[in-house]
Amino acid sequence: MLAIYSLILSCNSNSTKNANTDIVNDPSDMGKHAAKKINNVLDSANANNGKVDDSTQLMSLALIKIFYTQHKFLPVWSEEDKWEPIADSLFAFISNAQLQGLFSEDYHSQNLFSLKNKVDKDSLSRMDSRLWAKADIMLTDALIKIIKDLKYGRLQNDSLAFNKDSLLGNEFYLDNLKKIIKEKQFTAVLNAVQPRHNGYWELKNGIKDFLDSIDTKKYTYVAYPYKKGSSKDSMIFRTSLRKRLSESGCIEPGAEITSAAELTAAIKKFQIQKGLKEDGKISAALIKVMNTSDTERFKRIAITLDKYKQLPEEMPEKYIWVNLPGYYLQVWDNNSLALSSNIICGRPETRTPLLTSDITDMITYPTWTVPTSIIVKQYLPRLRNNPNYLSRIGLHLINNKGEKIDPGSVNWGKYSKGIPYAVRQSSGDNNALGVMKFNFTNPYSVYLHDTNQRYLFKNSYRALSHGCVRVQEWEKLAFYIASNDSINNKDGNTLNYNTDSIKNWLGRKSHRVIRVKDKIPLFIKYFTCESKNGKIEFYDDMYGEDKILREKYFASK
Repeated sequence: MLAIYSLILSCNSNSTKNANTDIVNDPSDMGKHAAKKINNVLDSANANNGKVDDSTQLMSLALIKIFYTQHKFLPVWSEEDKWEPIADSLFAFISNAQLQGLFSEDYHSQNLFSLKNKVDKDSLSRMDSRLWAKADIMLTDALIKIIKDLKYGRLQNDSLAFNKDSLLGNEFYLDNLKKIIKEKQFTAVLNAVQPRHNGYWELKNGIKDFLDSIDTKKYTYVAYPYKKGSSKDSMIFRTSLRKRLSESGCIEPGAEITSAAELTAAIKKFQIQKGLKEDGKISAALIKVMNTSDTERFKRIAITLDKYKQLPEEMPEKYIWVNLPGYYLQVWDNNSLALSSNIICGRPETRTPLLTSDITDMITYPTWTVPTSIIVKQYLPRLRNNPNYLSRIGLHLINNKGEKIDPGSVNWGKYSKGIPYAVRQSSGDNNALGVMKFNFTNPYSVYLHDTNQRYLFKNSYRALSHGCVRVQEWEKLAFYIASNDSINNKDGNTLNYNTDSIKNWLGRKSHRVIRVKDKIPLFIKYFTCESKNGKIEFYDDMYGEDKILREKYFASK
């Protein structure tokens, strides 16, 4: 019997048990065998559009081939039949990906942990070079994707992050792989590729406490509104709505809703649960509440972290930061908060655009030229019935020569998409722009300004403007810009204004255009959550921007 057993071992030694295994009895030979298997697996994946098997699709095949060619196809995550310590670090990172605002399933987690379990617990599997080869390739692929997601985020096509012509092309990834795998700089490298913005790290550091206290139950996401006239979209909506109502106990599990009355009754039950107005009607507000779960909040954290990754790698020394969902403006000076102000931004139907620009000039006691959109939507219908409407609300009609025109002399009935005149409000304390306007280059005809409706700043919901940003602390902002220009004024140059001159012009109610010499960068952004005092605070997604990103990039999460 002993002789027969020895013969069997001899036949199996350094050979394949079957087509899918390669049993290696001597651990010192594992690297050589695994190298052959890595080469074979990559060749097969290349011939099958990146597929290693039916459940594994490589995300960075071309880059992986370069990497393993440079390393002579030898495994880098294991030595003989044992995991390298750096592999344990990567496994732990993937397992706790949520702490980074990431999703473990994006990094082969299911297949990787299945392979790890096999080789850790089964002695025969530990001798199989093919399993070690597959694990090695998947770990490398996962790490490349992690570096990409930490550096660029997921709110763009992968092709942009892996562009061969980019300064951060193959060499960027290969260099960081080397630092992590060969030089064992795991945490240092992954930290270094991420944004340096303080807000990013504060938000990320708040994730652990958020995860420790969340309701982990996963509720069905209800996409709304759906495409009108599409029977498919309508059916998907009805199905997801029924599931969501069932998950909240508003209908019996598996029960069908066969009438409008049953649906109304189920919605009323849900509204009672959430303290909403009990009307039984489907609305965007109702669906928003249904979709506001801790799972969805985590996706908003992930989206916000990725938005930080779209900012410049180095923020300017001084800049103005406007966060629309937070309804605030901040001035940052050398990483210190110089001033903060409440704001009023555009209504959902007249959104404030997201942009990056520079403050070019300030105007004391500005005039206001009414945008065409307001003229068409609000003024034209009234002017057809009452040509004196503009005069009654303190506005003037101006022709292309700058002359005032009598509104009563115009045939308003022939205009529907615009008018060949400007509608303007003279400067003054009652001007819609208030007494100070801040201009910046942009194609949307929007600006920062004071307002004659300062009482609105006390409202919690402040998406109320036609698109411009109203600034409560406009005076502090103007004085900061003036002081900054004075500080940076070079010897020999004459600065034609300072804080005192601004005060004088405002006191005399003078209309002055003040050219800003040291233009301060302006960022108008849309971040629906941030960390305050270690706790993550969420803002209303009033424009539905995060909803769009969630449905485009995180629908399967």
